Amino acid sequence: MAALEFVAAGAVDNLFPARTQMALSLGWHIVFACFGVAFPAIVVFAEWLGHRRGDPVLTGLAHTWAKAMGVLFAAGAVSGTLLSFELGILWPGLMDRFGEVFGFPFVLEGFAFFVEAIFVGVYLFGWNRLSPRAHMLSALPMVVAGVAGAFFVVSANAWMNNPTGFRLDARGDVVDARPWAAMFGPSTWAQFTHMWLAAFMVTGYLVASVYAVGMLRGRRDRYHRLGLLIPLTVAAVMTPVQIGVGDWIANTVADNQPAKLAAMEAQYETTSGAGLSVGGIYRDDELRYALEIPYALSLLIHHDVDGVVPGLEEVPVDERPPVNVVHLSYNVMVGIGTALLLLAGWFGLVWWRRRRLPLTVWFLRAVAASGVAAVVAMEAGWVTTEVGRQPWIVYRILRTADAVSPAPGLGYGLIAVIAVYTVLTTFTVIVLRRLAHGHGTIAPQEPTPPERTQTGEARPDRTLPDDAPPDRASPDRTPPKGAQSDEVQADRRPPDDAPSEGGEGS
Repeated sequence: MAALEFVAAGAVDNLFPARTQMALSLGWHIVFACFGVAFPAIVVFAEWLGHRRGDPVLTGLAHTWAKAMGVLFAAGAVSGTLLSFELGILWPGLMDRFGEVFGFPFVLEGFAFFVEAIFVGVYLFGWNRLSPRAHMLSALPMVVAGVAGAFFVVSANAWMNNPTGFRLDARGDVVDARPWAAMFGPSTWAQFTHMWLAAFMVTGYLVASVYAVGMLRGRRDRYHRLGLLIPLTVAAVMTPVQIGVGDWIANTVADNQPAKLAAMEAQYETTSGAGLSVGGIYRDDELRYALEIPYALSLLIHHDVDGVVPGLEEVPVDERPPVNVVHLSYNVMVGIGTALLLLAGWFGLVWWRRRRLPLTVWFLRAVAASGVAAVVAMEAGWVTTEVGRQPWIVYRILRTADAVSPAPGLGYGLIAVIAVYTVLTTFTVIVLRRLAHGHGTIAPQEPTPPERTQTGEARPDRTLPDDAPPDRASPDRTPPKGAQSDEVQADRRPPDDAPSEGGEGS
């Protein structure tokens, strides 16, 4: 009995550091997971477009992005490996009892990871060593494996929200485990689609924001315009689709996790014709200082203004999630998503009317801020999903406090993880910044005057990079004195999407 009490006390003491460590690891890794899902497709598209048009600027842009993709993949591999260990170390109660049910997706995700790692290497080292067709075909397994890995991980999380594929006997032990049925529960496809679209939004807006900052600093060349245009187009297309998927996943939550929905809306009383609450603070079973849109929640959930929405009063007090955390996180996600939708509409309207980027300062500032905003919205969405399930780690079956490890010293593990992620983040940022500063070998530049010998003859330039375009790398094609190359002349002409002298007015 004393031993059981010691174990229970250790588990209670470990709950906070274990949850904090898991939240830090997931919150850090999910950003890199987004790049693993979406960035390969964007890079290959840019390369395909460059080969199709015979455009060295596009292929050079794709080459730079491929290098950044390799760095981000390596960083994500480290954090993903840490997460796989943390599941067993921090939550043995979950893995011991339900590992045979929902552990299968993690096995498949391991295979997907290794396939992606192999073909990331092939794609990076095959640049300029394979034919364009073979090189782009080598990227297809990388793209598919990245999406498949995300599906397997999200299906495991969806199972925790809506557990299926097993039975519990009279003693509470798992029997009749069916891993395939567990993978395809009622929340799987809605959660995966939501995450897949979020990955393209986060990647697209983040990459576009880098080039928007460069353009705000005066770099208006074609390299930066294309670097902003391609990822921004991808993200802008995905944004309205994501809004529609949000309605789907809200209905899934309403059907399967009514307590989470009540916390998202901070609604205490079961209400017919429930309104949609924006902002506010939940205190003493009441939401205060909120802006309410009448009947909107019933209309969203039931497509009927008189639909009944259950409130927190129907949930036992010890089974209610932290309402303010869930409600405010949900509001942040929806608010930023709405702002990104307006940005996508601004971009789409100007492009439809004028076939050009809106290059006003305020548009570039909005794009520059959109990358961080998309990351914050995604993190807020995951907080809504995970905290909204509490106090359950497996919804309505296993409490989080009953799954945590009672082993001593988990607080030291949290400190170690913080140190690892700090070092990893620092080195990742340093390497990416160096890649960004080194893109000048690909972007169009003014040729430097050739070095002269003592006799006045031009000395061949032997310092050109190996991946320079053929017409600039070959000494026998150097333009004569006083002449300019076609590339330089084209770069000096006004850009196709530059604003006219009278201003764009957009």
